[in-house]
Amino acid sequence: MSDTFDLEALRASFDPAACAEVSPPVHPGEILREEFMVPLGLSAGQVAKALGLPRSRIERIVREEIGISTDTALRLAKLFGSTPQLWMNLQTSFERETLLAEIGPELERITPVPRAA
Repeated sequence: MSDTFDLEALRASFDPAACAEVSPPVHPGEILREEFMVPLGLSAGQVAKALGLPRSRIERIVREEIGISTDTALRLAKLFGSTPQLWMNLQTSFERETLLAEIGPELERITPVPRAA
């Protein structure tokens, strides 16, 4: 038995897609609820009041019925000492993954425009 192995052959045989467990996209409302509101003991009403927004908007976000707008992202970042980009990235990632699952086969049929030399 040899103590060596072919690293290139190992790399070539590795399929990351086969190793990755596919999880559903995470809605930013879940992050708001589970990572911020629950640990801090905050209600939707308290968050809404602090943000100067209608309680129903926060309730709908944490129920994952609506997404986070830029306006809400700016306010959440200020309230929780994070960045607006955190909230916008969560929203964009959720939308991208959700839409990719819906239109993935259509995207596969699109032929890219050749690059100019």
